Amino acid sequence: MVDAESVKNPQGVDNKIPIIIVLLSGAFVAILNQTLLATALPHIMKDLDLDETVAQWLQSIFMLVNGIMIPITAFLIEKFTTRVLFLSAMGLFGLGTLLCAIAPSFVFLMAGRILQAAGAGIVMPLMQTIFFLIFPIEKRGSAMGMFGLVIAFAPAIGPTLSGWLVEQLPWRSLFYVVLPIVIIDIILAYFLMKNVTKLTNPRVDVLSIILSTLGFGGLLYGFSTAGSNSWTSSHVIISMIVGVIAMVWFILRQLRLETPILEFRVFKNKLFTLTTVLGMLAFMSLIGAAVVLPLLMQTMLGFSALESGLMLLPGAIIQGIMNPITGRLFDKFGARWLAIIGLIIIIGTTFMFTNLDDQTTFTYLATVNAVRMFGIAMVMMPVTTAGLNQLSNDLIPHGTAMNNTMRQIAGAIGTALMVTLMANHAIPEQGVNGMIHGVNVSFVVAGILAIAGLILAFFIRDKDRRKQPVGNR
Repeated sequence: MVDAESVKNPQGVDNKIPIIIVLLSGAFVAILNQTLLATALPHIMKDLDLDETVAQWLQSIFMLVNGIMIPITAFLIEKFTTRVLFLSAMGLFGLGTLLCAIAPSFVFLMAGRILQAAGAGIVMPLMQTIFFLIFPIEKRGSAMGMFGLVIAFAPAIGPTLSGWLVEQLPWRSLFYVVLPIVIIDIILAYFLMKNVTKLTNPRVDVLSIILSTLGFGGLLYGFSTAGSNSWTSSHVIISMIVGVIAMVWFILRQLRLETPILEFRVFKNKLFTLTTVLGMLAFMSLIGAAVVLPLLMQTMLGFSALESGLMLLPGAIIQGIMNPITGRLFDKFGARWLAIIGLIIIIGTTFMFTNLDDQTTFTYLATVNAVRMFGIAMVMMPVTTAGLNQLSNDLIPHGTAMNNTMRQIAGAIGTALMVTLMANHAIPEQGVNGMIHGVNVSFVVAGILAIAGLILAFFIRDKDRRKQPVGNR
């Protein structure tokens, strides 16, 4: 059993504030960096003489490498100390940022993005793991609320900041803005970060890492390109087949290994599995709308890129404000009713996006999206925390890695699904409203996914949420 003192003060960390500041700063720049480049791509294309398909790889490669790194962070967390791993991750991110800032060509810029993604892929699950280890179980909702505040505000600021910077300064300024924050965070981490994770020194299984890379990489690439290309195109089919075969092989191998790279036995816990699926459905709905709504505004309703970014801003701000509040509510009441109420809001607002036409206003889109994000804030962090709370401390690194990985895959699937539906159900011969018909259909499907999530939410049980999980693998 776990003694009372260790529950009160997990991992012996007396002053958590310095560690929290270091972790939140690292997470902020990592997430901010993901959203900075979208607005700047036209400027980069012009400066480096690139076409759109080549330039888009600057976004795609970040998502791919990020998704490949996340599954192996559980292994890295058990292999290296907290300080070494965090400093290494931020060091990789900082080196990549510097390389992007001074890149004389596309090749150097791509190399910088790969380094950035590798660092960011480690930082996010590491941060969640540390939060779960240094906070007692009855305070984890509030801790994850702070984490949610960062992951909501960074994407909200990114496109607007990027749009303003590239209008005033060269595109390299995006990376020069991020670099000082990274350097300061590394310096603070050197002095303030403590070792809180447990080292088990697992054996490096090279085949597992290769299979993980091919499996998750193949699936992420397949889904992320299926939305913009045909689902029947050869490179989509090949990447999906490779991804599925490698993933099945990877899972079977992990179940046989004594110390797996990624522990799939976390899915033996029914509540963890339930909340992971629920989080995936909510994230599919979130990320799909974040892609489809700007496309609607810019290509069908005649709004500018800046206006489409500003339309999403109120929702992101509301989500950011609500995350700490829902975290505290979770600590007091649990996830069940938060998720149920949140999903009812998501369903209602999602179906309000199924009757759009060429007269739809900026105010309508911004208001409905803001209320929708209020609902998403009631679902995402509470269900994630409820699931991870079911795991013993030695399984938390695997739980956070699995949770982040599944969310990455869900985001790729959600984007591909909604963009494909939007394109396939558009009726160009009927003009703008015919094109918008495809958007309406995509939100009908998003609403059905949210209804599935609502049904699942009724199976969440909160009665054991304050019980400190015990047990080993």
